[in-house]
Amino acid sequence: MTETEMKQRLAAILAADVAGYSRLMAADERATVAALDAARGIFRRMVESNQGRVIDMAGDSVLAVFETATGAVNAAIAVQKELGSAAEKVPENRQMRFRIGVHLGDVMEKADGTVYGDGVNIAARLESLAEPGGTVVSEAVQTAQRDRLPTVFEDMGEHTVKNIAHPVRAYRVRIEGTVGGAGAAPEGHGAPLVLPDKPSIAVLPFNNMSGDPEQEFFADGVVEAITATLSRIRSFFVIARNSAFRYKGRAVNVPEVGRELGVRYLLEGSVQKAGNRLRITVQLIDAVANAHIWADRVDGTLEDLFELQDRITEQVAGALQPSIRLAEIERARRKRPQDLGAYDYTMRAMPLVWALEMEASENALKLLGQALAIDPEYPLALSLAGWCHAQRMVYNWTDDIDAARSAALSHAEKAAELSGDDPLILAVLGAVHTFLRNYGTARIMLERAVALDPNAAWAWSRLGWVENYSDHPERATEYFQRALRLSPLDPMNFNNYVGMGSANEVAERYEEAVALYRRALQERPHALWILRNLVCSLVGADRVEEAKVEFAHLCSAYPGLTVAKFKKAMVFSPAVLDRMAAQLKTMGLPD
Repeated sequence: MTETEMKQRLAAILAADVAGYSRLMAADERATVAALDAARGIFRRMVESNQGRVIDMAGDSVLAVFETATGAVNAAIAVQKELGSAAEKVPENRQMRFRIGVHLGDVMEKADGTVYGDGVNIAARLESLAEPGGTVVSEAVQTAQRDRLPTVFEDMGEHTVKNIAHPVRAYRVRIEGTVGGAGAAPEGHGAPLVLPDKPSIAVLPFNNMSGDPEQEFFADGVVEAITATLSRIRSFFVIARNSAFRYKGRAVNVPEVGRELGVRYLLEGSVQKAGNRLRITVQLIDAVANAHIWADRVDGTLEDLFELQDRITEQVAGALQPSIRLAEIERARRKRPQDLGAYDYTMRAMPLVWALEMEASENALKLLGQALAIDPEYPLALSLAGWCHAQRMVYNWTDDIDAARSAALSHAEKAAELSGDDPLILAVLGAVHTFLRNYGTARIMLERAVALDPNAAWAWSRLGWVENYSDHPERATEYFQRALRLSPLDPMNFNNYVGMGSANEVAERYEEAVALYRRALQERPHALWILRNLVCSLVGADRVEEAKVEFAHLCSAYPGLTVAKFKKAMVFSPAVLDRMAAQLKTMGLPD
């Protein structure tokens, strides 16, 4: 190719593809092709009506270029609205939802009209960040047209883009009438959340001011510690860490965040670490009145870290409820590690532990192993390692279930021996005993955890699972709903939907179970262990053809799965487990 055959120019690039395309094709190839053809027609019409040009429509993807960013975003909004209306007319599991990415940048254009280059690559990477039915744009697009259209841009922070040297800041487009539009309620809730009748607060992710992305985990650790201590003060309502971290890297609208989380107060802050010096800046905000209550800055060394965290926690507690006694805060503190290196590794592992995905869990175990090599008696690291081993057991991630079970119990029990008044450590021990079918012991541990920390969303969720396994589905649903309220935006809420689906499956309400399992899979497509439950419920609902499709996906994800392995990993009552095993056998799962 010579320079005369191509030219470089500035353009707005729109890239799109279908979420879950392979699964749609596997379920009904003819219907999927027909729906795709109709969608292509909508794309072409909307692109051309906004002064754009379709470059390619290979497979399930669409690539188009525009002269202006406004034209590209207008087209994306129009496409998502029309496709959304069309999708509502077909069953949820057959809906075709596109993800769209838009970028404004340089492209290389060949004589035949095709384009390529970094601009195209970035648009494609932004598209992969979008939710099904959603649109994500780059900062260049947001800056170019933020005042020209009635759209809301949610800052998603910076993202590392493959083959691009610098991070790209992404923005989620919100507009009425699209999936996840500006008027949408928080996940899992059909109505605004009611403020609790006691002081309610969320500790938002602190900004890392160190200039070193590797120090992100350090700022996160400060938030984790403050949240954990505040949560254990019984007279407070505290949003779980996982929900608050949905706002990481985003510019927030304080009243809006307060409404989304259903709390009155927000704590914001920043952490600056330079060598051995440390500065933590915080501000407490009344989200309802959109007014600052107080702000402070504390300085010290790394050796002072825990003291600084305690000082901030005491100030927050005193501002929310002056009658709080220091003795109550002291009771709420965790046992600290003997070495900050162990703390560092544990904080790095924390988000991986809760991903509930095999590779993430394996990486978490490696980091926790490094923490325990430094401090073998650090309770939090021991407990989290126990939970990772328990995941390997219950999600069929290992053939040696007995070894995983043994490792889970030994780590969880040692953590509890060292710090038996820590709610998280008690909750992990309760979860492990659940998987050992020691439901009585599990219930005692979990009830003790929520007595110590009424805001422990995950402990309430694990109580829900104990009730599912004990054939008490109605009580289980109450616990899952409480967990959802305590952490309404939690990335782990997909597991609460699995739990509620499981409650319906135990009660043999299979249609409701299928809907909840599918919702969970939409939120976490890689959590393929959910397919075990989904297949059983589809068989129970007599939706045999759908069950066959999902069973094929299950066998692809777990090629060595047998009825015996399934029954060994799952923890339901004998009657429910036998019923599920029989349903899988009708699909052809070998003994």
